Amino acid sequence: MNSTKIWLSSPHMGGGEQKYVQEAFDTNWIAPLGPNVSGFEQDLERYLGGQCHVAALSSGTAALHLALLVLGVQAGDEVICQSMTFSASANPIVYLGATPVFIDSETTTWNLCPIALENAIQDRIRLGKKPKAIVAVHLYGVPFQVEAIQAISKKYEIPIIEDSAEALGSSYQQQKCGTIGDIGILSFNGNKIITTSGGGALVAKDSKIKEKVVFWATQARDQAPHYQHSEIGYNYRMSNVCAGIGRGQMEVLENHVQARRAMHAFYLDIFKNIEGVTVFQATSESYANYWLSAIIVEESKTNGITREQLRLLFEKENIESRPLWKPMHLQPVFANCPYYGTQIAASLFEKGLCLPSGSNLTDMERDRIQKVVADLFLNNSNEL
Repeated sequence: MNSTKIWLSSPHMGGGEQKYVQEAFDTNWIAPLGPNVSGFEQDLERYLGGQCHVAALSSGTAALHLALLVLGVQAGDEVICQSMTFSASANPIVYLGATPVFIDSETTTWNLCPIALENAIQDRIRLGKKPKAIVAVHLYGVPFQVEAIQAISKKYEIPIIEDSAEALGSSYQQQKCGTIGDIGILSFNGNKIITTSGGGALVAKDSKIKEKVVFWATQARDQAPHYQHSEIGYNYRMSNVCAGIGRGQMEVLENHVQARRAMHAFYLDIFKNIEGVTVFQATSESYANYWLSAIIVEESKTNGITREQLRLLFEKENIESRPLWKPMHLQPVFANCPYYGTQIAASLFEKGLCLPSGSNLTDMERDRIQKVVADLFLNNSNEL
């Protein structure tokens, strides 16, 4: 462990961030408002296109919470949620006193299974509990089956919250992720494709939704010379300093996407002749940012080599890797929530591994990663 740590997905500054942050300090715009906030929102709106309206917030989780509020989710309601995801996709449902109904993955995109989704909706309607929304995730930056999920949404008149926390820079048939659902959410956490340190955004098609979200996110202060509140509000607005980082990051977003896609191509190359290892790929209709590159390791085809052996060997060499998200329906905190599907998400979790995918990885670091793979799969050096 003498070598420096290779991280799964570390922040990658482009160099332009500091000028925006310095402007915030020079003008004393340190509060959670200011020119960087509106500028960052405009940068995102230009990038996403499609007449969208963006509200910059303190996190992607906050964006999802407010998206649920926009759609009228209340205590006692049910909300469909992809099971193979990070817990932040489901937690805001519980914040509101609603119940997540978890849905299995399909094998192509690892996202919402349309068959299980429709089965769940039909069953919940039969039970008198029509879901109020569908939280659909673009897992690791790979778009879900958009046409199939949209068709079900339209058929049953249930809106889609498009969880694009991992998918800024991805698209489906040239439509940017974040603009596909009825409401979209983005994340700028430290490990994302671009970062504002913390932070997120809500993407709406209607400017009135953005106005309402900003109102809630700034403690729901009524128009009055004094502090007056007719609704419950939240301290969810992004700060001007963090937004300054975001403005600088937007200048290098496309470079980051290309670098992540190059890492994905690197993994396709090093695993191409290793039987039993499959690199996760988007469909031909999709363009993925490959925020994280991931593989499936089939023990039955690798002479007994497992996902966990590879992870531990990476760890021994000071290289971070991580199992896929543990499905929400297998999490203790959600043990009593409804689940629809089979064992696809569970199987992906057991066999899948996320690999170092940062846009700032060097050739020397790639050599270290490749050596671990070769030692384990090609040189049969699997002693830990």
